[in-house]
Amino acid sequence: MTLNHPLDRPVWSALATRLASLAIRAEHEGGAAVRLDPDIGVFAAAADVSAGSRAALDDLCRRYPGAGLVEPEGTPIAAALPDLPPVSQAACVQMTAAALTPGQPGDPDVLTLSEADADEMLALATLTRPGPFRKGTLRLGGFVGVRREGRLIAMAGERMKVDGFSELSGVCTHPEFRGQGLAGALSRIVVGRIIERGEQAFLHAYADHAATIAFYEDLGFSTRARMTYTVLP
Repeated sequence: MTLNHPLDRPVWSALATRLASLAIRAEHEGGAAVRLDPDIGVFAAAADVSAGSRAALDDLCRRYPGAGLVEPEGTPIAAALPDLPPVSQAACVQMTAAALTPGQPGDPDVLTLSEADADEMLALATLTRPGPFRKGTLRLGGFVGVRREGRLIAMAGERMKVDGFSELSGVCTHPEFRGQGLAGALSRIVVGRIIERGEQAFLHAYADHAATIAFYEDLGFSTRARMTYTVLP
C-alpha cells in the first residue's frame, strides 16, 4: 500500500510537522515515532513499519499508556506491536470538505473557549463522548462554545493539523440541548475558519454511526478513506 497523501497517516503527518511542539518523539536505530503530549490527547504514530520505528512506538506506548492509533484500514502498524495487543479497534471513515454547503449558522451566543473553560470542556466531552478528549485538548486550538445560564452546553474545535488540512473535532452538545442546531452552527464556524485560512477541513467518524456521517455530509463533507482507530493498553 502506497501512502503518499498527508491524510493517509494523519497522526504522523501532524505530530511530525505542524504539531511537533506538542509531541513527544522517540528514535531507535534509524526509526522514529511520536506521541501527542498525554495531557493533550492520546494519539501516537510510527514513522513507518521499519523495526526501528516499531521499537520507538513500542517505547512511547509503554511509557505513556492508553495511546490511540489512526491508520488506513488494512495497514500493519498496530499488528506490528505483538506485545501490546489492542484494547479495542473500530472502523472509521475519514471525511474532507473544501467548502461548506449553503446554510445559516444560526445565532447562538458563541464564545471563544480558553484555559478558564478547560474543566467544563472536559466534563462535557466526558458526558457526550465525541472522541478522545483531555483537559489540555483545547491547546490544539480553534475551540468555540455556547453557554446557557452560565453553563457550557455545546462546543467544537480543531485537532490534527497537517499540510493544507485541519481537523474538525470535539463536536458535542449536552443531551438536554440537542435538536437546536448548535452542533451544526459551531461546526460551520470552525470549518469556515479553516477554509478561510486556505485549507480544507477533515474529520473522522465511526463507520457505523450513519446519522453522524449524514450530519457531516449535510455540511459538505464527503468520505475520503476508511481508517482504523486502535486503542492500546
